[in-house]
Amino acid sequence: MKELVSRQLVKYLEDRGVEHIFGLCGHTNIAVLTELEKSSIKFINVRHEQVASHAADGYARAKKKTSVVLSHVGPGLTNAATGVANAALDSIPMVVIAGDIPSHYYGKHPHQEINLHADASQVEIYRPFVKRAWRVDRPDLLPEIMEKAFQLAESGNPGPVLVSVPMDIFSKEIDTALFEKQKHHTKALQKPSIDDETAEKIINTLLDAKNPLIYAGGGILLADAAQELTEFVNHFDLPVAHSLMGKGAVADDNPLVLGMTGFWGTKFINDKCKEADYIFALGTRFAEADSSSWEEECTFNFPLTKLIQIDIDPNEIGRNYPVEIGAVADLKQALTVLNRAAKRIAPKGRQNEALKAEIAKNKQEFKDSNKEFIADNCFPMQPQRILAEVREVLPRDAFITTDVGWNKNGVGQQFDIYEPGTILTPGGFATMGFGAPAALGVKVAQPDRVVVSLVGDGGFGQNPALLATAAEENIPVIWVIMNNFAFGTIAGLQKAHYGTTLGTLFMKDGEPYSPDFAAIARAYGVEGIKIEKAEEFKPALEKAIASNKPVVIDAAMLNNPVPTAGHWNIMDIYSPDKKVHHVSTN
Repeated sequence: MKELVSRQLVKYLEDRGVEHIFGLCGHTNIAVLTELEKSSIKFINVRHEQVASHAADGYARAKKKTSVVLSHVGPGLTNAATGVANAALDSIPMVVIAGDIPSHYYGKHPHQEINLHADASQVEIYRPFVKRAWRVDRPDLLPEIMEKAFQLAESGNPGPVLVSVPMDIFSKEIDTALFEKQKHHTKALQKPSIDDETAEKIINTLLDAKNPLIYAGGGILLADAAQELTEFVNHFDLPVAHSLMGKGAVADDNPLVLGMTGFWGTKFINDKCKEADYIFALGTRFAEADSSSWEEECTFNFPLTKLIQIDIDPNEIGRNYPVEIGAVADLKQALTVLNRAAKRIAPKGRQNEALKAEIAKNKQEFKDSNKEFIADNCFPMQPQRILAEVREVLPRDAFITTDVGWNKNGVGQQFDIYEPGTILTPGGFATMGFGAPAALGVKVAQPDRVVVSLVGDGGFGQNPALLATAAEENIPVIWVIMNNFAFGTIAGLQKAHYGTTLGTLFMKDGEPYSPDFAAIARAYGVEGIKIEKAEEFKPALEKAIASNKPVVIDAAMLNNPVPTAGHWNIMDIYSPDKKVHHVSTN
């Protein structure tokens, strides 16, 4: 029996358990949209493809399953590219299905064809950052390609893939047996682990070490291995430092958690990493900001410190530092073996009350250093007060998305996360514009959880049309705009090193300027609240949570830099032989 490719594709996605697709229409994909109208799959319609790809990114992180984006040819696909690249650099599984020009018009330059170097070559745009890009040249090949696409997106180091489909193929008929055949293929591959011998070697090395330390990366969360890591850490009372993407892998109120390393880490945390004789790194690539530009005097001191590293991707083992013991494995599987071996080798574990007391003392001192900012009633508000009051109001299991700037760096440094996977931030690509649309995807994935997006005015201004989707679909996200009337982090850099702020501060007639984001929200049909004094913020947030509606809270904020104790080599590029970081532009 034969059926339309578009119809069979939608049935295939239903059978895979796809519940939502994010995207935007175009003349190349409306055959698929037509079939979705009859489907159990919910299509989340957006006004810009970057919103779709960021929302799908957030959805995949919160749902812990592969997300799907439906895109149009040419400009539709390029609009989505930034969000897909962001997902790629953070290892988020995503299948992008894009319409393309009719196959019988390759090279004739039909409407919106990309063909400057090869005919119908829009797949080439994605090739540098997706795990694989397919162009479907025959309709009978699509079933196998779709199966391969999902498997590749989900296996090994996960990430996005692209399936580019000429629009005429969607409208052709093929034998239903071709898609039926794919039902016989497994939908989940068995993941690699480590053997008992390797586990015992790692544990004995840590037991013999004088100052061992765990370094947790985002790979722990991708592998859903937070529970296993916490069990291992607590058994041996091992201190835990983490990358930005590893925040929440072990709850911030665990007495063994040091905090985030690197440029925005504190001196205490960075010093603890330097003093370690062995570091056991799990699911991290030792990114530049987390590692203080890999300069040994700042955060990590390899090879004086010895490194044990486990990652699902062999390319990450020893990428930036030499490794004494390296293993390629799924972290959940590996930690299961390690915990079993740990109980056998050291059934009573180890206790280190002195270490926990030292960590607690340092945490309290850091919190005390922020007390005056948190209590400050000034307006525009202190950023520390915004973060403290958000944390105070939110449930323990609420989801937070961040963007870039204070809302990312400050959250990583001083905002406690209690449940693994509840902080979503753009790590590898550090994409401005991620946080606000990603929150849409999180709320669609987790409708019963509170979702708050902490985002700057620069980031929110990237794609305010996401509010149309929030209104149409009634997606009750709360956007807290930490509004410093600037691209604040860059303004502080430019002011510190070059004495100017050209292009970084938003000004009109010599005065700070900002759109009225609360009014913009109301224009889209979303509740908008403009904070006029610091005392209004906390009650406004409590009201927004209770309303269970989409709400924008526009809170003017001082543009003071996030405190820094680590190092970032860009400072040396700007100002050689000087100790200059950021400065306040207020």
